[in-house]
Amino acid sequence: MPDGAVQPVERQLPTEEAQDLLALVRELVQREIAPHAADEEAAGRFPRELFSLLSESGLLGLPYDSAFGGGDQPYEVYLQVLEELAAARLTIGLGVSVHSLSCHALAGYGTKEQRAEHLPRMLGGKLLGAYCLSEPSSGSDAASLRTKAVRDGDDWVLTGTKAWITHGGVADFYTVLARTGGEGAKGVTAFLVPGDAPGLSAAVPEKKMGMNGSPTAQLHFDGVRVPDARRLGDEGQGFAIALSALDSGRLGIAACAIGVAQAALDEALRYATERRQFGRPIADFQGLRFMLADMATQIEAGRALYLAAARLRDAGKPFSKQAAMAKLLCTDAAMKVTTDAVQVLGGYGYTADFPVERYMREAKVLQIVEGTNQIQRMVIARHLAGPDSR
Repeated sequence: MPDGAVQPVERQLPTEEAQDLLALVRELVQREIAPHAADEEAAGRFPRELFSLLSESGLLGLPYDSAFGGGDQPYEVYLQVLEELAAARLTIGLGVSVHSLSCHALAGYGTKEQRAEHLPRMLGGKLLGAYCLSEPSSGSDAASLRTKAVRDGDDWVLTGTKAWITHGGVADFYTVLARTGGEGAKGVTAFLVPGDAPGLSAAVPEKKMGMNGSPTAQLHFDGVRVPDARRLGDEGQGFAIALSALDSGRLGIAACAIGVAQAALDEALRYATERRQFGRPIADFQGLRFMLADMATQIEAGRALYLAAARLRDAGKPFSKQAAMAKLLCTDAAMKVTTDAVQVLGGYGYTADFPVERYMREAKVLQIVEGTNQIQRMVIARHLAGPDSR
C-alpha cells in the first residue's frame, strides 16, 4: 500500500467561498476539536466554549439569511460542514445540527419583528439552542404530546415534561411544541422559551451508551410563563412547523452519520496499512481489502444521497422523501461501517485506546434520533404508496 493512504474527502463545492469555508472548518477541527475529542468524551465533558467559538466563526447559522446574522450558505454546503465536524467529534456535529433545528421555527415562521429581535443573537451571539418535541410517552407518535400551554391574558402558561432533549439544561433557548387545543396534530403550537425562564428545570442527564459529552435530559415546565410575542406561527400550526423542521434535521443527521463513518474508515485504513502480520501489511489480504472497499462504497453512496436531497431543498423542491431516505441509508451505513472498523482493528478495536469503539457506540444513536429508522421507512412508503389504508 502507498504511504498516505488516508486522504481528505474530495468535495464538490459550488463556489470558491464554500471551498474557503471548508478549509476554515478543517483548520478549526484540527486545532481545536480533534486533539481533545477522545479525552473529553471519556470524561463526559460538554464543550460549551467550542460552541461559542463556532458562533464567533459564523458556523452556527450557516443555512440562514445573512440579514439576521446567518451565513447565506446552501444546505449542500452546510451539510458538508456538519460532516467534517461530526467526523472530529459527534457531540459537536450533532450539536450544531440541533442548534440549527432549534432556529428553524423562528426563521421560517416567525414574524418580521420576532426574527429581528431574536434571530441575530441565536445565530451569532454565542447562544445555544435545543428542540423540544419528544416526551416520556410521546416519541414516534409525536402528535400525541401532552405538554400544555394555556392562555392567560397576554401570556401562555406551559406545564409538562419533555424528554430526550439534546442540550437539555445547558441551552440558552428552547423551541417548544405544546398543546393549545384539542387532541392530535392540529392542537399543537410552537413557542420560543428562554433557557432561564422561571419554572423551567432540567433533570439529571441520561447515562448513555455514547456521546457522553452531549447532555441529554428531561425538561420540566412547571407553570412557565411565555409572552404571546414568543409564540411562533399561528395557534395550531406547531405540528406542521415541527415536521418541516424535521425534514431538514434528518439531513443534518445523515451528514453527521457519514462523518462518523468516514472517521471510522480513515482509522481502519491507517491501522490496516501499518499493522503487519505474516510479514506484510494486513491491508494486503483480500478479505480485509474487500471489507474496506465495501465501507468506502457505503460512505460514498450515503454522501451522494444526502447531497442530492440537499440540492432539492436548495432548489425549493419537495425533499421530504429523499430526506427520510438519506437519514435511513446514512445512519444504517454508519452502524455497519463503524462495526466493521472495530473488526479491522481486531482486539485493539475493542479497546478505548483506539477511537473506533467510540464511533460504533455513537453511530447507534443516529439510527434513533430525528425519527427512528423504522419511522423513516414508514415515511418513504407513504410517499410511494400513499397513506396506510387502516
